[in-house]
Order: sequence, then C-alpha cells, then structure tokens
Amino acid sequence: MGSFSNMTTMELAFWIIAIIGSVVFILLFILSLAGADADADMDVDMEVEADTGIGLQFFTFKNVMAFFTLFGWTGIVCLDNGLSNTASILIASVAGLLMMTLMAFLFFWMSKLAEDGSLKIINAVGAVGEVYLSIGSNRSKIGKISIDVQGSRRELSALTDEDITLKQGDVIKVLGVVSGEILLVEKLKN
Repeated sequence: MGSFSNMTTMELAFWIIAIIGSVVFILLFILSLAGADADADMDVDMEVEADTGIGLQFFTFKNVMAFFTLFGWTGIVCLDNGLSNTASILIASVAGLLMMTLMAFLFFWMSKLAEDGSLKIINAVGAVGEVYLSIGSNRSKIGKISIDVQGSRRELSALTDEDITLKQGDVIKVLGVVSGEILLVEKLKN
C-alpha cells in the first residue's frame, strides 16, 4: 500500500474506519482495565433472557466499536488480496458481526461470573441462630433473629408457633418462610 493519496475511495474508507475504531476500542479497553466503566449503552438493546440478571446486550458502545474495528481491518485485507468492493464489504460486515456477537457473549459470560450477593430467603431454612429481639408466642409478635445465611451474618424478621415467647439469646432453628422476608422458627431444646 502506498500513501493515502494513491488509495481508492473504498480503501480510504476502510482505513479511516479501521483507525478510528481501533483507537476508540483501545481506549475503551484501557479504561475498562483501569476500572472506569466507559460502556455507554445505546438505547437499543437486544436482550436474550437468562435465568436471572442482565440479559445478553448486543448493541453496546464497546460492541459497535469492535464491529467497526474488525470491519475496517478485514476490509483492508480483502481489498489487498484483490477482492471486489462488494465482496470486501460483505466479508468485512460478517467479520464485524461475528466480533459483536463474540463480545456480547463474552461480556454476558463475565457478568454471570460475578457474585450476586442478594439474599435468597429460602437459603435460611435449616439455619441455626439466636433470637435478637423477642418473638411473641403463637405468631403474636414479629421479632428478629441473627443467623448466618449465604456466608454473612444477618438479622431477619421471624415468627414462631411455640406456646412461649422466645427471648433474646434463645437458640433457634429456621423451619421455613412464612411470607416475603419473615421466617418461621422454633426454639432448640437443650
């Protein structure tokens, strides 16, 4: 390849797209490594629902920049190998779309590796803890218990079907979930 002045319009377009796409993509990559979230999602997101969490986001700024980067460089290689403008655009477009798809799945997969951290109340069933604030007998008053759930100590609301009031410091076992975030507990016998 000679200088830019000897290029055809198509070659020049591919070079401009490749250079601008590469510079922006490299800056986004460096910012991501530095911890800055430079991924300004566009308003148009195609989501593929999963069990929980965020869906597969296809049209993000990073993915669009990846498309243009690979589109430009693939177009340059195609033209250098003597392919027609139409074939070069077609092959470059397919390569760019493959890159977008790969990036979308990569970020989707990485988001699945992140720990959720939200409490799943059902995980408290069977846990042993102690009464933090007294719990009224026969579900007469909601109290609080302190238990370890999902690797951390939590204070949660609780009721009991016991005929006695459970007092602070009593050792309890979680039997189930009454509703929402309220647990059903029983006093453990010594």
